[in-house]
Amino acid sequence: MATAGAKSMNERIEPYLAIIGPMVMILAILIFMGVAEPTRYFRPSNLQLILQDASLYMPMAMAMTFVITQRGIDLSVGSVAVLSAIIMAFLVKQYGFSIYVGIPVAILIGALLGLINGLVITRFNVPDLIGTLAMDLVYKGLALVLAKGLVLARFPEILTEIGRGQTPFYIPVPAIIGMLTMAIGYVILQRTYFGRYTVAIGSSPESAEMTGISVKRHKVYAYVLCGACAALAGLMLTGKQNAIQATMAPFFNLHVIAAVVVGGTSLFGGRASMIGSFAGVLLLAMMLNALVTLGIEFFWQPVASGFVIIASVALYTWMQTKDRDGAAGWLSGLKTSEGQKMLRFSAAIIGALIALLAIGALFAGDVSASG
Repeated sequence: MATAGAKSMNERIEPYLAIIGPMVMILAILIFMGVAEPTRYFRPSNLQLILQDASLYMPMAMAMTFVITQRGIDLSVGSVAVLSAIIMAFLVKQYGFSIYVGIPVAILIGALLGLINGLVITRFNVPDLIGTLAMDLVYKGLALVLAKGLVLARFPEILTEIGRGQTPFYIPVPAIIGMLTMAIGYVILQRTYFGRYTVAIGSSPESAEMTGISVKRHKVYAYVLCGACAALAGLMLTGKQNAIQATMAPFFNLHVIAAVVVGGTSLFGGRASMIGSFAGVLLLAMMLNALVTLGIEFFWQPVASGFVIIASVALYTWMQTKDRDGAAGWLSGLKTSEGQKMLRFSAAIIGALIALLAIGALFAGDVSASG
């Protein structure tokens, strides 16, 4: 009876495992910043900025969740976003097309680039990592060739509204767009055949193929969705800056993949959480904003993101191993020596992040004084 009760409790907790990690880290950041910089961090304008920054990655995180769940990865989202936005910018600024033509064309271009990624992977049997990395170089090169070092700026108001507009309800327009895409992704993942097939393909591509699922076709669908959402993010970035150039979005790939992995979607496929991806995006936006608020140099931001990725992947990999081993749930697994090592490792990572924030808090006064 005790074993049955333990399994029952684990089954009840299982749907929420994906968001426990990011929510604990979010709570830690809120507590730390509430002590270190409560006035600056929690002022309404800064909270709006966090939402606005997070919304830029929400469409890509939604699509990347499907790609990673199918055991894929897309390292070209940053270049797809920039190239799509540059093509839109040339249509509007150089050739006089309406912005209402440029926006859908940009999204179609992004979908086309995603289709190319999917075909490279499925038709030529190129591994996802190598294929999308190579196409990232291609798209980045095309963006540089087209832009020729130019900064295209001053777009119609509709585009700036998409990137940085405000609503009477305090929530920025891009945040509404981002949360809407996450909600659509949640419905697709939970309520459609495509969502079920995505999880099935990630769990076992061979078994999915045997049940009649066209694995290659659905992988292409996921990359097309990823390309279209990357183009949408490129439009939001252009509207936010009211400008676009070929060298923008250097860390898009890292940031999006980090958010999805932190949210509990497994890099080994078969496990997805759209709510977790949303929490991961919020966590990284809050963390990076905290680093800026504390006066920590920009170059430390990828370091902090890397710590979060390592801790998250190690934790979720450990939990999946416990599932495969048939243990009596992850709670009992924490009592083992391996579980204790994992707890100490996670504590060390969180401690490193807190130490990084503390260093910034100590020197924040000097930075503000010198400015």
